[in-house]
This record gives sequence, structure tokens and C-alpha cells, in this order.
Amino acid sequence: MARKPKASDTSALVAVKPAEITPQPITDTIEKNYMPYVMTVIISRAIPEIDGFKPVHRKLLFTMYKMGLLSGPRTKSANVAGATMQYHPHGDASIYETMVRLTYDHEALLHPFVDSKGSFGKHYSRDMAYAAARYTEVRLDPICNELFRGIDKNAVDMVPNYDNTKTEPSLFPTTFPNVLVTPNVGIAVGMASNICSFNLAEVCDGTIALLSNPELPLNDLMDIIKAPDFSTGASILYNRTQLKDIYRTGRGSFQMRARYAYDKKENCINITQIPYSTTIEAIVKRISDLVKEGKLKEITDFRDEIDKNGFQLTLDLRRGTDPNVLMRKLYKLTPLEDEFACNFNVLIGSTPRQLGIIEILNEWIRFRLTCLTRELTFDLDKKKEKLHLLLGLGKILLDIDRAISIVRNTENDTDVIPNLMKGFSIDEVQAEYIADIRLRNLNREYILNRISEIEALQKEIADLEATINSETKKKKMIAKQLKEIRDKYGKPRITQLIYDEDVEVYDEDEQIENYPVRLVLSHEGYFKKITMASLRGNDEQKFKDGDGLHFTEEAENIHEILFFSDRAQVYKAKLSDFGVTKASLLGDYIPTKLNFDVGEKCIAAKSLAAPDEDTGTFIFLFENGKGVRIPAASYATKSNRRRLTGAYSDVSPCVGIYYLAAEEERELLLVTNNGKGIIFSSALIPLKTTRTSAGVQLITLKNNQTVVYTATEYASLFSEPPKLRKLKLPAAGTSLPEDFKIPFSQEPS
Repeated sequence: MARKPKASDTSALVAVKPAEITPQPITDTIEKNYMPYVMTVIISRAIPEIDGFKPVHRKLLFTMYKMGLLSGPRTKSANVAGATMQYHPHGDASIYETMVRLTYDHEALLHPFVDSKGSFGKHYSRDMAYAAARYTEVRLDPICNELFRGIDKNAVDMVPNYDNTKTEPSLFPTTFPNVLVTPNVGIAVGMASNICSFNLAEVCDGTIALLSNPELPLNDLMDIIKAPDFSTGASILYNRTQLKDIYRTGRGSFQMRARYAYDKKENCINITQIPYSTTIEAIVKRISDLVKEGKLKEITDFRDEIDKNGFQLTLDLRRGTDPNVLMRKLYKLTPLEDEFACNFNVLIGSTPRQLGIIEILNEWIRFRLTCLTRELTFDLDKKKEKLHLLLGLGKILLDIDRAISIVRNTENDTDVIPNLMKGFSIDEVQAEYIADIRLRNLNREYILNRISEIEALQKEIADLEATINSETKKKKMIAKQLKEIRDKYGKPRITQLIYDEDVEVYDEDEQIENYPVRLVLSHEGYFKKITMASLRGNDEQKFKDGDGLHFTEEAENIHEILFFSDRAQVYKAKLSDFGVTKASLLGDYIPTKLNFDVGEKCIAAKSLAAPDEDTGTFIFLFENGKGVRIPAASYATKSNRRRLTGAYSDVSPCVGIYYLAAEEERELLLVTNNGKGIIFSSALIPLKTTRTSAGVQLITLKNNQTVVYTATEYASLFSEPPKLRKLKLPAAGTSLPEDFKIPFSQEPS
């Protein structure tokens, strides 16, 4: 009898034919698998619609509305978060985070929708965490009445929730352009939205003006809706041209500045408002870094003094510091001046569109006209139903006894309605209404009082029909509502405007203290900036063992300085960036101070008052016997670049760099490794405008011969230079005297 194979027997394993792989075009994969996700993110998550809300905002606020939180006491935030999951099944944590941003205490909105109690963190701080939902309490703010007005009158479509157990509004019938009043940020797939907030009163006035004049010029609208307005206040640097582009296209950016007050008694600056786009942690970190780098010597201490009274960042000043100049410096160097980038992407009919301000308001007006028409139609239908019932009631007024007799003499209950319909020529709805009247009300007085409403009702119906059919009347109704909202909820502008003529910009050069200095660079790259007063009576320079003087000159503290490296790079710095030192100290090690590349050495330096205006030239002499002159202006830069690559040709190592003032000429000495040299005028070296030019041959070299030394001051090296001076180049070298010896380092350039 055959043995039944065990699972562990390899002989029992059956070879399985690998599944065939069917090639699938990547475009099909993207279309079937990725595109549905993309569309969901764009339409159902990240981009706000014309009512100014994303789906999560709408679901949260609608849940609170259904919970009756427009009136009465607050409830725990956890209750709201849990109830919202009936419409938004993405976890209570994300729902609660959304609620936090809508609260008073978070201070992210000009007009918060949630009246809150508890700790909800702050928009201007990323580290101030909000309390757990079980500790905080919320209810809807009264302004939410304007979000839901007409929602029970079929003003908007009600759609099923995710499991078809409830319905929710597809949009809110907001009675004001909330899309421009509530700031919104959303990042979708392939697009994003960043809508700044505007002042409610200004938006209402601008919309009213557009309702009365659909062709309102953009300039006129800008006079009404002056600029964005933020809950954090601060100031906008008002550039009308820049803002006009944003208003017209829905895209652009503008600058914001923090606001401050100087406390003369305490000698400190209190920063009370910061740009909406930054946080106090970002500001404090940047100030801390600048203090450590020695770039904010005017500040002795700084601290976060945020408390229940609001935002405050305090800066203690060094005695004699001008607070206004310091703030201009801080605006330039820290996020106390920050940029807000606008991208007005809005969903219109499930289609993302980038719109300008007038286009957004026109879309809102169209949306609001639709909502109002649906509300009025709902009211009209209700009044027509009531009129229909009253007309039926009027028919029994002529013979009340007959109506009573019909009801009394009908044997079956189901026959009452048909008998009344037949007896008075009325329809079923009217008969039902009459049959439901209580016996005590079947009297002439009651019926007369009811049917007396018919005339007023008919007039109201006629008015409603006229309004529904007239766009002008509906626009007047919208304008009236906007005026009421402006008067009830409008607030003065919080964000101030600073016009171009009032903007003060920090000029670093004006703030630098100027005084004469002596510059010293050693052969190994140690640099000193020494005041002339410090040199009096003691000008003996200290160097490391084996090091010595390579460069020295007198300059002014406001000058710039160029440091040339052995890798054909030049590093730019301001003399004011270096601290004053003494001759007895080693000074700053330049490769470390200016972040040279690993192994890179400093071979020359030169201070310039203004590189972009300098008319002098640099002479570069190379090991291969070539040389070139480059204009000093070639090293000027428009930006604050610290390093320039390609400072000179890297074809051959550089053995000498010299600066010549305009129309200055010098005699130069070149010495080769075989003991020969030449002396010639710098005027013989051609001027090239390209920094990396390899130059022309100056001295004729044979195999393995190189230039090893150059100099401009050579009188002390010879008793009488023997036939070294050359009038034409290139020239062959002449043998040097036997007593000639190359010094330790080259003399100053």
C-alpha cells in the first residue's frame, strides 16, 4: 500500500507554473488607480468651495447646528468630535484639530465660528499645544446664523452622508462672501490654495458696490476692499501695483511686518503683533542665532512674554541703541518681516479655478442668487398651500350646517373625506384640512377670521412671484442682508497699512561705525583687524611659529575685503564682520571664518571701498610664466554672495596676486626655479574682461621650469639688478646674483 506523502516531503511538492505577467501601460494605471485619489483630494478635501469651507469644516459646523449648539450652553468638544464622525469618518483627532482652528481662543480667524472655553493653543505658536477634547467646551458663535440662514428652506442641496443614513448640505447658503473673510490653506495633488482673509465690513461694502454696478472697475473695488486683514494684526507694506495683480489674477505675494512699542523706562522693545505667516518660535530661533553669531550686539536679552493678555515678545536693548534702527535691522534679518503668498484656488461646480477678487465675488453673487431663489420658492410654495386650504375653508362658510351634517350622517370614517369633496366641490387636501378642524372651531367667527387672511396671503404670493422673477429685486435683498451683517458683525481693520513713502528700510552700511584700521594677513591665513589707537606704541605683530607677515594695509571699517584662495575662488566679506583684535593676538583663521573648502588656503587679500565702482585692476601671475590683468569691478556682485568660483584661471597654480589703482603702473619681478628672472612693467600685461582668462606668456620657460617667486618691491634683494629689466614680452630669464635668496613670504600686494 502506497505511503501518503507528508507535507514535509519535498517529493510531494508540485511545481507551480508562475503566473503570466500581463503588461499594462502606465497611463492606464495612473488613470484607474491614481486619478480617483487625485480627484478626491482636490474636490473632497483640500480646496475650499464658494461658501468658503472645505468639506471637513462644513461637516463639523453642520453637526454642531444639528446638535442645537446655536443657542444654549457649551458642550464638551469630545461630544462634537464624536458626533461629526457620522458625516466625516476620519478619526476624532483630525476633526478636533479642525475645530481648534475655528475657535476664538486659537486666534486664527477674524470671525471665529466656534465660541470656545479652554486651552486651544495659538495660531502664532507651533509649540503651544491645545488641550484634549475631553477638557474643552464649545458652541457655535452667533455669526453662524448667517451660514445656516435658509438651510431649512431648501436653499442648498442636501446629499447623503458616506453610509446613506443621514443627509448633509453640499454647501452652506452663507449670506456674506465668507470665502474672502475666512483664511484657507489647502494642499491638493498638483495644485494648492492659499486664500488670505479680508475685513468683513470692507467685503460687504465691496459686494454691495458690485451688486449695484457689475462693471465696477478694479481700482474702485480696491478703494473699498483696501487690502487683506489678519487676526494677528501686524502691518502690510502697501504696494498698490502688487496688490492689484493679486486682486486681478488671484496669485501673488505681499510683505508683512510685525508691530512693536518701545518702553523707554525699561529700555526694551515689546513686539505685540507678528505676520500671520510666521510663529514666535521661528522668530526667537532666528534672533538667537543672530545673537550667537554676534550680529545682534544691540540686544542683551529677549524672552517670550505671552500670557492671557495676548502676544508679547520682549527685547532688552543695550544702552544707546536706537530702537527704530534695530527694528529695521530685525525686519531685514528675521521673520518679523515675512511674505504672504496668495493662491486663490476655489472649487466652482467641482472644478478648481484660480480667480481674482471680482471673479470670486461674482461667483458668490451667482451662488447667493440661486440660494435666495430657492428660499423664496420654498416660502412661495408654503403660502400657496396655505391659500389653497383657506379657499377650501371659505367654501363651507356659506353652509356650515351642511358640512356638520355630512360628517354626522356619514356611517364610515373613510367616507367622510369623499363626501366632503363631493358636497362642496373641493379636493382631498382641502377636505382633510376641514375634517381635522375641531368641533368648537366650526363656527362662523373662526372661519371668517381665517379666510380674512386670504387677501393678504394673495398679495404676499404676488410679491414673492415678482421677486423670484426679478434679479434686480433679489440683488437688493442680498444688499440689504449684507448691510445688516456689516452693521452687526463688522469690526475695524486690525492689520495696518504702511505705504511706500513711509517704509523705512535698513541700510547696513549706514549703521556700521566707521574708523581707520590696519589689516594684517599671515602666510598661513590668520587675519587681524586692528584699530590705529591700538597700534600706538605697540605695532609688533604676533604670529605662530613658522608663520609670518603676508599682507598688510590700512583701510576703513566700512570697506569690503576679498580673500583669494589657491583653488581659484574668491571669498567676499565686510570688514565690519570681523571683530577688532590686538597685534599681540593671532586673529581669525580665514579658512574657518569664511567656510573654505577642506584643504583650501588663502593666498592673497585686498580691501576695496566699493568693488562695483572700483576702477583698479588685479594682476595674476602663474607658475607657467603667464600673467593677466582683470578689472576689480569683475568681482562685484548684486547679491550678498560670499563666494565666487572661477575667480581666476586654474590652468596653472597662481604664484602672485597684485592690485593696481587706476592708471597705476608697477615693476614686477619674476623668479624661476632655475635661478633666473626678469623685471618688467605691469603696463605690458594685457587687460582681459573674463576672470578665467589664462593670460599671455611673460617669461620664456623650458622643460620643467616654473615661476616660483614674484615681487613688486625688490630693491632690497639686489645690490644692482644685472640686466633683468625687459621692455618686450615674452622674454628669456637672466641669471640672478649668487647672493639672491627668496624671502620667507611675498611682500604686501
